[in-house]
Amino acid sequence: MQIIAHRGASGEFPENTLLAIAQAILQGADAIEVDVYAVEGELIVIHDPKLERTTNGSGTIYQHSLAYLQQLDAGEGEPIPTLWQVLELVQGRCWLNIELKGKDTAGPLLTLLARAQSELGLSLNELLVSSFNHHLLLQLKQALPELRLGALTASLQLNYAQYVHDLGMYSVHCDLNFIDQQLVHDAHQLGLKVFVYTVDGLDDISEMQQLGVDGIFTNYPARSRVWAFEGG
Repeated sequence: MQIIAHRGASGEFPENTLLAIAQAILQGADAIEVDVYAVEGELIVIHDPKLERTTNGSGTIYQHSLAYLQQLDAGEGEPIPTLWQVLELVQGRCWLNIELKGKDTAGPLLTLLARAQSELGLSLNELLVSSFNHHLLLQLKQALPELRLGALTASLQLNYAQYVHDLGMYSVHCDLNFIDQQLVHDAHQLGLKVFVYTVDGLDDISEMQQLGVDGIFTNYPARSRVWAFEGG
């Protein structure tokens, strides 16, 4: 079962910052998950469109210039990073799950990935792109078929994982509150990976191992690794 650092090591460091990502890598995370919006064509890494919870700014990201957003404090003096900065930092040290949160993110992502392949030697096998917006995923699938894609869901569908398979996805990303053995079995039968968010407790980690999921998103990658592989 893979340990995916949810917004970096966000339980201990400011979420979605280069600091949290670097610490998660040092803690042995198998992967990092970050959230992405597009502002002025630049992909920035932040979870909420509203600034108040995670920065010293106010209003929404769309009310401000990119220059303004980049001078904000996202915690412990860390700025809001760009996705390019994250790609530079991660570079083969683990794989990266990019969650597209905002609209109009697919086009800028395709442009950025082409640049990263050229300038950073990025392999698409190091990436997994996910979203609750399955229209964006379909757009990416049509433009770049080899890119691994994951469909996020916060519900248990009547046809379990069939709709994810029909979209041609690599994985289904499930809410901890809506995961069961039948979904895991169905997804695996269809050749899909199953990743579950957000899993921080010892009992939940044990349950996910028993269900046979492929990975968990956790805010505490170091602790979760210990609990998952050393039994707590």
